[in-house]
Amino acid sequence: MSEKDKNALPDVETGTAAEMDEVMRKYDRESATRIWEGVPKTVVSVITALFSLYCIWSTLWSTADLPIRLSAFLGLIIIMGYLNYPLRKGHVTPNSMPWYDIALMVLGAGSFFYYCLNYRNLVMVITSAAKIDPWGENAIDGAWLYIALGIIGILCLAELCRRCVGLPILCVVGALMIYTFASGQSLARVIYTLFYGTSGVMATPIQVCAKFIAVFIIFGSFLERTGISSFFIDLANCAAGSSSGGPAKVAVISSALCGMVSGSSVGNTVTTGSVTIPMMKKTGYKGEFAAAVEAAASTGGQIMPPIMGAAAFLMAEYMDTTYATVALKAILPALLYFTGIFLSVHLEAKRLGLQGVPRDQLPRFRLLIRSIYLLIPLVVLVWLVSTGARTLQFSAAIAIVLTILVSLPHIFRDSRAQHGEGFAVHAVKETAAMIASSLEAGGRGCITVAVACSMAGMVAGCITVTGLASKLVSAVVNISRMIPNEALALFIALFLTMLCCIVLGMGVPTTANYCIMASTCAPILITLGIGKIPAHFFVFYFGIVADITPPVALAAYAGSAIAKSNPMKTGVNATKLAIAAFIVPYIFAFNPAMLLVDTGPVDVVVIVVTSLVGLFGIAAALNGTLFRRINPLFRVLMAVGGLSMMFPGFASDIIGLVLVLGVVALQKMGAQKAAA
Repeated sequence: MSEKDKNALPDVETGTAAEMDEVMRKYDRESATRIWEGVPKTVVSVITALFSLYCIWSTLWSTADLPIRLSAFLGLIIIMGYLNYPLRKGHVTPNSMPWYDIALMVLGAGSFFYYCLNYRNLVMVITSAAKIDPWGENAIDGAWLYIALGIIGILCLAELCRRCVGLPILCVVGALMIYTFASGQSLARVIYTLFYGTSGVMATPIQVCAKFIAVFIIFGSFLERTGISSFFIDLANCAAGSSSGGPAKVAVISSALCGMVSGSSVGNTVTTGSVTIPMMKKTGYKGEFAAAVEAAASTGGQIMPPIMGAAAFLMAEYMDTTYATVALKAILPALLYFTGIFLSVHLEAKRLGLQGVPRDQLPRFRLLIRSIYLLIPLVVLVWLVSTGARTLQFSAAIAIVLTILVSLPHIFRDSRAQHGEGFAVHAVKETAAMIASSLEAGGRGCITVAVACSMAGMVAGCITVTGLASKLVSAVVNISRMIPNEALALFIALFLTMLCCIVLGMGVPTTANYCIMASTCAPILITLGIGKIPAHFFVFYFGIVADITPPVALAAYAGSAIAKSNPMKTGVNATKLAIAAFIVPYIFAFNPAMLLVDTGPVDVVVIVVTSLVGLFGIAAALNGTLFRRINPLFRVLMAVGGLSMMFPGFASDIIGLVLVLGVVALQKMGAQKAAA
């Protein structure tokens, strides 16, 4: 964005970098890292950047056996994790790393590296749990060593999880471990399953992380440094900045675009919110509403195709389909989600009589179009993935190279302006610094996701070794049989699943939350008659909205810190704005047509139209104003009508249409009569 365009934006007081960093450290556990300065900082940065290069090399060219690659990957994750995350958030003394952290790092990484380097010798041992049982008849020399290494590796990984992910997922793992031992499993059997086998820390989640997610996280870090976030904000300003309550609509559009790349609801809230929240407050929105808009839109970025954060790759693996199919089926629910927020923002602007930003204070579209080339990496990535021309990881690698190329014009232009003659040398240095910074940020971003995936794998491992999944399915089926109404039994199962997803998702990354729910609750829903795709989308959606659902709504609280508003009120407002995310999953659970399952083009058009009208009815009912204030009875009728239209079906659509249009007509006539 040019200086002229920057000066054209409304004069709002955005937060300083230090203030935004403080918000991130408070609400985003991933940002509460150690402080390194001088030579130690350089060393840690180099290690992290080299890890990113290793991930790219391993993904594209390594031919080593999968356990070797995964154990090496986790060993490096432990090293970087303990180098970056202190014992507690308040431990921020520069260049400080206590002896016990060094010991944990060495022991934890050493356990995985021993597995990596001795895998060939361990193959015969780890094929049977009995062979590593030191008390069994088939015990072999060194069995104690294998068990001890497994225990050390798991404990060090768990402690790192506590530091960078949080306690909720550890509580789940701990409870399942207790249940595993209580069910009569031996120590050797548990260690075999969780550490040496492919049903524990090296299960599907970490396999997908090492193979796909890591390289896409690195791509996202490169993309952020091209200035694409500023481009998205400027683009949203051009599209909606001048309309009624424009800054809030800008927040919705820009956060949706930025969030699909970042994959972090808190990080996206702080990044785009530092610009959009002050603009919304200046326009006239209350702080609680402004922060809620940003939090709801930023959280929804993870359901926005085609990138969808990182969980889409796991969804494709769990649902046994392609990534392109997942992105395609996510289009309509994402459209409804953001349309619901957009409608709520518009109605609130009309209720408050807010105006947009004058066009002469907005970026000029013809100047903005000059930066359209920043979208080339995204466009090429989507094309390669959707057509199957290249593998996912190779497509991401190509996108990384393209991202570096599209950043060069900006770097050389700024270098010429600052240095004049001899600018080329400075431009090359800045390009190298940008590449190093992107690799470092990408490597650091992999830590939390990898640790969360490994813990999710342990959950799946405990469930596998105890047969808990089949027991849960049998229990739920037996309970459902006690309820005479099949639809009611299914609704209760869905409601309980929703509560599990939201509670577990409080403070837990979406990726880990989805992995756990995909291993536990999704099979139950499938057994009750819900298709595989709707079941997995159901748990995915409710794992995401946990970030804006009180009492632990981290994205909403981060937004409230920027807006200096009441955190709880902000969370409540964010939940109301994201109401579509609480309704849509139930709809496609009962009728998967919304996910483009067993439906045709005409049905899709009908679903889109009726759902949008239904969302309007629900948004108006929650806002309470349409032409004039809506009385309580009409608000209830609007809500019922909106819900009826969102549920696919001819009869429900007719009932909903009559109710919504009827209330709209009565409100319109009442407003005209009052004006006369």
